[in-house]
Amino acid sequence: MRKLIKAIAALGAAGACLLFTLILYIQYIIPDNIMIGKGEEFIINGKLSLTLNDEKDLLPKIADAGGNIFGLNIHLRGHPVQEAISFVEARMVVPGGNPFGIKLHTEGILIVGMTDIQLGAKLLNPAKDAGIKVGDILTHIDGQRLERGCDVRQMVSGGAGQPLTFTLLRGAQELEFTVEPVLSEFDREYKTGIWVRDSSAGIGTMTYFDPASGAFAGLGHAVCDVDTGAIMPMAHGKIVDVNISGVNAGQSGRPGELKGAFISDMPLGELHINSEAGLFGVLTGDFISHDPIPMARKGEVQPGPAVIFATISGNKPQSFDITIEKVNHSDISPTKNMVIKINDDGLLSATGGIVQGMSGSPIIQNGKLAGAVTHVFVNDPTRGYGIFAENMDKQMIKIENYRIAA
Repeated sequence: MRKLIKAIAALGAAGACLLFTLILYIQYIIPDNIMIGKGEEFIINGKLSLTLNDEKDLLPKIADAGGNIFGLNIHLRGHPVQEAISFVEARMVVPGGNPFGIKLHTEGILIVGMTDIQLGAKLLNPAKDAGIKVGDILTHIDGQRLERGCDVRQMVSGGAGQPLTFTLLRGAQELEFTVEPVLSEFDREYKTGIWVRDSSAGIGTMTYFDPASGAFAGLGHAVCDVDTGAIMPMAHGKIVDVNISGVNAGQSGRPGELKGAFISDMPLGELHINSEAGLFGVLTGDFISHDPIPMARKGEVQPGPAVIFATISGNKPQSFDITIEKVNHSDISPTKNMVIKINDDGLLSATGGIVQGMSGSPIIQNGKLAGAVTHVFVNDPTRGYGIFAENMDKQMIKIENYRIAA
């Protein structure tokens, strides 16, 4: 009898554990906020079937929602998973796929490295000794604002070795350090032992723009410093016309890249935001474009066939077949929302798969903008990550609201 009781208790514990795991799984795959259009059906991860209990009985088909937000209770065996559902009109945007050149100038001066200075038999690094670190953003020296990297050298070398007050940002903190430059025996110039950077340039791809406001989104991930990996703090920037002249094909263990040249220094657009979700700004010039299409909400994006618009030669985008292999509808990872695989023989032959410069290439599924290509898997260039267009649009709206306020 005792054995039977123990067996029943063990089964009960196992069942409770399984139920708890299922609840956590549901909370993981379902977005914290669901946006759905009139008459659309919300499918959870393409597989999971749940009972959705709402007193207005609006699911699974929405007939006449008026833009309101309703509380939605999702129940699994009596255990509620609270969510919110918002009914919205489809947002119409113009998909890109066009390459652009990036010219970005930092807000402050980014410290990207340290170097020792020879002084007799000693190697000294005044900045490091003072407590300064790689990744810090230098904003002032002795209260004077720094605009360019050369300003640092001029102030240090012109200070005749006197102690200098360095004001910098480390994350959200503003800090001050006293640094005593030393005279380098190599070139007889006073130095503090830091390498700095004040700008960045590269190639990216337009994801989409709003035809009414001119606001645009591209890249799908931040522009980061090549040495520190930190997001470049942007003061101002622009995008310019670029021509793709060739490709270094990707291989396992070695990412490829698009090769291109800036055609003109005339800006096609002004950059205003460099964020984890991409580059955002306002167009100021003409851009080759497609017809407007609806933006897919994250709940609509499902595993299955899709296409990307990308440019691998010249400056005109082409359509290439892909498969969305996995979708993560939760908000835990806001930029790695999809795993995609390149299927198109033409693209595989030309590039080996996803290469640097293709970041931002729009992903189109069922005639809607689902998201953008962001990263390549280093050991498998045929696969990579994508971000939801809806997640990029949260930053895009900041640009549009700024223009309205101005």
